[in-house]
Order: sequence, then structure tokens, then C-alpha cells
Amino acid sequence: MTHVQISRDPNNPAVGVITLDDPSRRNALSIELCTELVEAMQALETDGETGAVVVTGKPPAFCAGADLTQLGDSRKEGLLTIYEGFLAVARSPLPTVAAVNGPAVGAGMNLALACDIRLVGPKARFDCRFLDLGIHPGGGHTWMMRRIVGPQTAAAMVLFGEVLKSDSAVEHGLAWKAYESDKELMSASLAVAGRAAGAPTELAQAVKATLREVHDVDDHSSAVELELVKQLHSMDQPAFAEKLAELQKRIASTS
Repeated sequence: MTHVQISRDPNNPAVGVITLDDPSRRNALSIELCTELVEAMQALETDGETGAVVVTGKPPAFCAGADLTQLGDSRKEGLLTIYEGFLAVARSPLPTVAAVNGPAVGAGMNLALACDIRLVGPKARFDCRFLDLGIHPGGGHTWMMRRIVGPQTAAAMVLFGEVLKSDSAVEHGLAWKAYESDKELMSASLAVAGRAAGAPTELAQAVKATLREVHDVDDHSSAVELELVKQLHSMDQPAFAEKLAELQKRIASTS
């Protein structure tokens, strides 16, 4: 791979790191990069070792958006190929963390939005910019924005061109936490991903799936039923028996 690099947290090999590596083009979502991004996600999802993924960009940007110069005459096919890069992240059953270490612009925001949570560094900048380019948002941008930040913030950013930097992104719910340096950002991103990766893989993926499913559940009782089936299943797994035995030992040692 030449536009996307895969590495691992040296302290926790269960955490895979995907780095967009086309800094001369500010990690723009070219057809080549998106194809590699899909391959990278597939590799991590099927290697049997990865429990969570951190997505970041090689400085100076997280991702500058789609490379629209590549579309040519087949615009629809070109756009769908570019979409597939961040959609592969959005569809992933693995827990995903975006370590946003620079500007995330247009479709580059889609890549950050596709992750389960976003952590930001001092140079993070979220800029929709579609209207400035004379193009309608695509790739599910408005859908993701409205669900993540609500209708008013979505409108402020997508329609009125408001730009959020690191602390403001946290304030408006677009990011989870802000860090004072890129080193702190990556360290925190690996630690957060490591906590998810430390859980039994099947359990973490089931919880992620439930978080998606309950979005469309309208009442508490239905949510109780949905979770009950999965909770009972988890209690039949060896990991639960091991954790329960450890807890009983701790209780016995203090009594």
C-alpha cells in the first residue's frame, strides 16, 4: 500500500492503526487511497487479531476531502468508489476511533464521522465546505451530521458554513475529547481503542451493533427485550464465566 499504512500499537497489538499517507495532497480521498482504505479495513477485520482500529492522517491534515478531479465522465461511479473508503469504516463491526490531528474537510469529515468516536488534537478543524465548492453534500454527510450533532449544529456547519476547531467540536458534541498535542492525541486514541480491544471480540462487536439498532427503537420496553437476548447470550460465554470467577475470588479474599 502506498497511500494508506497499517500499523499496530506497540503496547497493544490488538489495536490496529490506519494512517492516511498522502501528505502532499493533504490525504485527499483519491480513488487509489479509498481503494487501499477498503483493503486495509478488510485486512484488520479478518486477521483474527484486531479488536479495535484507530484512523488518523499523516500531517499536516487528517483528510482534505474528496479528490474531485478524478471523477471524469463517470461521475456516479467515481463518487461511489470514493464513498466506499469511508463507508468501509462506517460499516465495520470493529470499534473505531478517529484521531483527528488536522483539518477534516468535506468528505474528509465523512471519514471522521464514520468512526464511533472522534478525539481531536490542537490543529483539528472540521469544515464541511460543500456549499463553498458549489456541490451538494454526499456520502450520507447530512444524515451522519444530524444524527451526531443534532439539527441546529448540522445546519450551522453544512448550510451556514460554520467551522469547528478542537474545543468547539467537543462543546458541540462532534468530538469526544480534545488534547493539547498530537502526541497526547495519539496516546489517548490508542488507550481508548485498547479498552475496547481488551474486551472479548464478539462482545464488543455485539455492543457496537446494539448501539446502532437501538437508534430505531422507540420505547424502553423494546430496548429491554433487544438487550436481554444479547445479555443472556453473553452470560453463556467463557469470558463471562472467567470474569465471574475472578470477582468471586476477590470477594472471598476480602471477607
